[in-house]
Amino acid sequence: MADRKIERALISVYDKTGIVSLAKLLQGCSIEILSTGGTAKLLGENGVSVTSVDSYTGSPEIMDGRVKTLHPKIHGGLLAVRDNPVHREQMEKYGIKYIDLVVVNLYPFKQTIAKPGVTVEEAIENIDIGGPTMIRSSAKNHNYVATVVDPADYEEVGLQIKNTRALTNETRKKLAVKAFAHTADYDTAIADYLSSIYGVKI
Repeated sequence: MADRKIERALISVYDKTGIVSLAKLLQGCSIEILSTGGTAKLLGENGVSVTSVDSYTGSPEIMDGRVKTLHPKIHGGLLAVRDNPVHREQMEKYGIKYIDLVVVNLYPFKQTIAKPGVTVEEAIENIDIGGPTMIRSSAKNHNYVATVVDPADYEEVGLQIKNTRALTNETRKKLAVKAFAHTADYDTAIADYLSSIYGVKI
């Protein structure tokens, strides 16, 4: 697969380390930025122009933020096969835009359960749903979409985009592998915790 030009990015991060600098670089490359909640607020406060996910999808964040990115306009934009005419036709029919870059990291489940006296309810509220779903959708479709889950990769990704306005196939592959390893580790931590709490052997 060829290098893929980056025209639209979705940014939604719990750990905001380095995210303002990356977003400013993307904006400087005329890349449209979609964002959610606290991330959108931080970027806006730092002079980055963002489109909120709820204004793009037409659906507000609901259920205390449990449902905000679980929407066809998000996952259609991540999962569409760009060379498939049926997918292109459906994108146009339903007003879905391609998303070329996803920058996501997750609610801090491991840090939450490490706190003294944490309750099961608190732990469960820190099980991220939308984040892993976006990571998996974009990483599955890495022929077309790049997935960044680690702030340590911002510099390399940003430099490549700044120089070429695109990300190489090799970079997208590497990021996809890292993304699936990240969600696997996250789910393993959740399974291990609930197994110990509920006394269920796995």
